[in-house]
Amino acid sequence: MSDPSSATKPGDPWKRVTLADISSDPHVIAYIEVADEYLGAIGYTEHGFRHANLVSHISGNILRRLGFDERTAELGEIAGFMHDLGNCISREFHGVSAALLAKGLLREHDMDPREIAHVMNALGNHEEEFGTPANPIGAATIIADKADVHHTRVRNPEPSAFDIHDRVNYAAKRSFLRVDGETRTMSLEIEIDTETSQVMEYFEIFLSRMQMCRSAARVLDASFELVINGTRLL
Repeated sequence: MSDPSSATKPGDPWKRVTLADISSDPHVIAYIEVADEYLGAIGYTEHGFRHANLVSHISGNILRRLGFDERTAELGEIAGFMHDLGNCISREFHGVSAALLAKGLLREHDMDPREIAHVMNALGNHEEEFGTPANPIGAATIIADKADVHHTRVRNPEPSAFDIHDRVNYAAKRSFLRVDGETRTMSLEIEIDTETSQVMEYFEIFLSRMQMCRSAARVLDASFELVINGTRLL
């Protein structure tokens, strides 16, 4: 399955920019570092290179397993790596900020303008408050981002001071996104320690995210399932 609008053609004056190009860019590195420092200062979970690399990997894996062409998968990896850059400016509207920062960075790498536009669209629409998945790159980025629920992301050292976001992430002892290319099904499998957080608490803060994942799956001509402690809930 291909997305012709995001393919650099032979003879074009543009470079085939790769994840390696972006992940080694000193500006990208600095933006991610500052973004994670800022989010740590205001009490948010980890949003550093661990998160960026994981979302990048999962996004590319989704697209490859669902049969999209390699360039689309590469652009999914790039979008996944860059999606939270905007947090170096502010948490509010950080997706839009990330898209605008990415525009300048990707132009410096001489990327095809249409590819830049697709990546910008993916970044600008990954927040569940107002984002809308509209292309495979953006859809994969959304699902990959929302799939990263894990206790290692919690930075608050005092469990007694946990808010609901800390409790839910801390309770998630394992999370895995299973992608079945044959049935075109994606299953987010999470193991939750119910002594730390009840399943209903997970739904309280993540229901809108899971609904967004279902919308994103439809863009990929696939379905999305949520499985918690072995029970399918969506």
